[in-house]
Amino acid sequence: MAHEPTQVAAQVVESEWITFPGGELEGKRPKAMCQTCREALTRQALGSAGQPSPSRPLCFQCYRANLDRERALQAAGELDTASDARFQSQLPFEPVNRARLEVLKAERSEARASAGRGNGQYVDKRRHAQIAARHALQTIAAGVKARHLTTILQAQTMAAAAHAAELQLPEAWLPFVVCR
Repeated sequence: MAHEPTQVAAQVVESEWITFPGGELEGKRPKAMCQTCREALTRQALGSAGQPSPSRPLCFQCYRANLDRERALQAAGELDTASDARFQSQLPFEPVNRARLEVLKAERSEARASAGRGNGQYVDKRRHAQIAARHALQTIAAGVKARHLTTILQAQTMAAAAHAAELQLPEAWLPFVVCR
């Protein structure tokens, strides 16, 4: 048991540096790896379960990927997220196309006017009447709750109010007024 921590420490120190192709130079183990090395490492891990793996030389793509990663982390650390420079890529906004805006406004007002003719003039009035009926039922429900009646009595009172609404309102309105 006593020699186990030194063995772990030796593995960490041993695996911290790896050799470059050719064997003369060494570098720190990269945190980012190229696709080829990742696949080779996966094959090696799957193929040799209990065998120690020979140290692989560091390829140039892994070295560059690690440098790019470190530079990106450094740039992210130096980025001031509250600066105006960060949002400058979005500025200045495009100017408003006033002519197109006027055309769109005219088309919309014409569409509203044509919708208000014939049967369309009653659509808005019907919608307001449905909203008023729903508010009336909600007022009744609030009054029933304020009386602190038993649950059964509350349910009976609300059922009676809904039945009265069913008798007075058109059947097409009921989904908009009474929720069941």
